[in-house]
Amino acid sequence: MDLGLKNKTYIVTGATRGLGLATARELVADGANVLISGRTQQAVDTAVAELEKLGTAHGSGTAPGSGATTGTAHGLVADNAAPDTADRLIAEATTRFGRFDGILISVGGPQAGPVETTPESAWRDAFESVFLGALRLARTAAAALPSGGVIGFVLSSSVRQPIPGLGISNGLRPGLAMAAKSLADELGPRGIRVLGLLPARIDTDRVRELDALAPDPEAARDHHSATIPLRRYGTPEEFGKVAAFVLSPAASYLTGLMVPVDGGALRSL
Repeated sequence: MDLGLKNKTYIVTGATRGLGLATARELVADGANVLISGRTQQAVDTAVAELEKLGTAHGSGTAPGSGATTGTAHGLVADNAAPDTADRLIAEATTRFGRFDGILISVGGPQAGPVETTPESAWRDAFESVFLGALRLARTAAAALPSGGVIGFVLSSSVRQPIPGLGISNGLRPGLAMAAKSLADELGPRGIRVLGLLPARIDTDRVRELDALAPDPEAARDHHSATIPLRRYGTPEEFGKVAAFVLSPAASYLTGLMVPVDGGALRSL
C-alpha cells in the first residue's frame, strides 16, 4: 500500500534514538523528508548519518524506472522545553525542504519515582518539557500546517492506566492526551489531524533503564513480558511502522484518537 509519504516533510523531535529515530527511518524509507531534533550535535549528526545511509541503501536497490524513491534527512539541535524551539524547527523544515506537512512530538520520559516522594522540582521540570514544551510545539505547528497536515504525540500507556513507579508520567501524560483530543476538535475544521501513540514495553534504552531499576532486571523483564498477550516486548521498528502510517495521508480519516502500541497490554477499550 502506498502511504502517500513521497516528498512530504515531517518534523520528528527527540529522534536521535529510540521511538523517534525508528519513526524517522520508516518515513525516510517511504520517501518523506524528515527534520529530526536532539539535544546534542553529536547525537543529531549520528542519527542523520544513519538516515542518509538508509536512503542510499534503499536507493541503490531501486530498479531503474520504478519510480520508487527515499526521502532525505536533516537535523537540528533543540530542546523541547526551550521557548524558541517550535519556531526554529518549523522555520528550518520549511527552509530546507520547502514545505511542512506534519510533526511527531516525541515527549521524553520524565524522572522515575512515586508520586509521594518525587520532589516538586522534578514535577516542575517535567511540566516544562513533557507538557508545556509539547503543547507549544503542537500549537506552533497548528498555525503553520496546511489542510491535510497532522500533529502526533508520542505519549505512553500511562495515559490509560498508571505505571508503578512513574508518578510524573502518570500525572502529566493523561492531561496532554486530553489537550491533544481538544486540539483535534479545534483543528478538524481546517483539515488538520491530531492524535497520540501509546507505547508500552517497547525495547528501547528508556525501557531497559526502567527495568534496570529493579533488583533483578532480567526477572523484571520476564515479569512484564508475561503480562503482555504477545508475551514479548515490542521493537522500535514495530512502533515506527505504526507511527509512519498514522502520520501519512493513508490515515487521512483518523483524528482525535490514542493508538496503543503495546502488544495488547492495555485491557481497556
